[in-house]
Amino acid sequence: MSTHQPTPATHLSTPVETTRAGFTTAIGLVIEREVMVRLKSKSFMISTLLSIVLFGAFVAVSGTLPSLFASTDRVAVTSAESLSGIENVEPVVVASVEEAKRLVSSEDVAAAVVEDPGSPTGSTVIALRPAPESLTTALSRTPNVELLDPDAPDPTLTRFIGLGLGLIFLSSAMTFGMTIASSVVEEKQSRIVEILLASTSARVLMFGKVIACSLLAFAQIALTAVSVLVGAAISGNDLVLGRLAEPIAWFIPLFVVGFVMIAALYAAAASMVSRAEDLGSTSSPIMMLILMPYMGVVLFADNEAVMAVLSYVPFSAAVAVPMRVFTGTTQWWEPLVSLAILVLTTLLALLLATRIFQRSILRSGPKVSWKQALSRS
Repeated sequence: MSTHQPTPATHLSTPVETTRAGFTTAIGLVIEREVMVRLKSKSFMISTLLSIVLFGAFVAVSGTLPSLFASTDRVAVTSAESLSGIENVEPVVVASVEEAKRLVSSEDVAAAVVEDPGSPTGSTVIALRPAPESLTTALSRTPNVELLDPDAPDPTLTRFIGLGLGLIFLSSAMTFGMTIASSVVEEKQSRIVEILLASTSARVLMFGKVIACSLLAFAQIALTAVSVLVGAAISGNDLVLGRLAEPIAWFIPLFVVGFVMIAALYAAAASMVSRAEDLGSTSSPIMMLILMPYMGVVLFADNEAVMAVLSYVPFSAAVAVPMRVFTGTTQWWEPLVSLAILVLTTLLALLLATRIFQRSILRSGPKVSWKQALSRS
């Protein structure tokens, strides 16, 4: 007689509860996962090391480049005083004009400077072929110059600063923005996102990705900035250590807030597609929003009215405001207003991106256009 006892029905029908982690725990796990994935990426580590080394080395050698490339010419002179105060010239004192001509003919010297009372400058340059331009320029007479504003910024330098800060902003925003977008598309295409959303919300997932990539971008920029400061200290570059301090101090908070805005928009753009091939169509409007204001900054760097307007445009404020601070054309309150407008715009962008991300992240099939994502109920 069998003694087998049937399993109670209550054991078979016990429900399996799926609990979601709290907001802080869940977002911390997402951030940790995204950061570790990027730190294990060889391309990310190589690009970070290259930017640190190249920028630091460029600033370090900038102070020594003039001396490295400057050539010292031997010049025969009948009086050593005729070359007094002229750099990169080694005078060779001779007793007569004939001896000077002999040294020039034998190419023992690059040129000769002999006294000539009939010359307007009191001397004549003798050369076998065209004399060194640096020598003739140094010997020429220049009028007295009166500077009304000795501290006025150089327009060329201002444009260079705009190009440099713009390059940092563009490269970081596009590189890390596409990193977020690629991560979202890969997880959506492989359906891993469905597993992730079983234990957390779409809002937490998006915020975790944005924060993780933002932290990586800020770390890369910070390490590059430290490398530049070290290079400036080595070369004694007063421009970087002095006059650029205030513009960079404004660039940092504007970059941080602006980057979060762009990262959120890239995450939303990626959630609207199911294939990596379609990502370009949804991310191109974001790229245009970044590129067009930046091009305006580059093209109208000398126009104070246009630059004033661009300093209040969220996508160009990070570059326009530091440039205006450097040129001294801004009031003390204007950068604060620009930053406030950027913060408000970023908060609105986060709300918009979250709404699109929640609606589109589980949607498969054809890509969702921006119009559809914004109009769907």
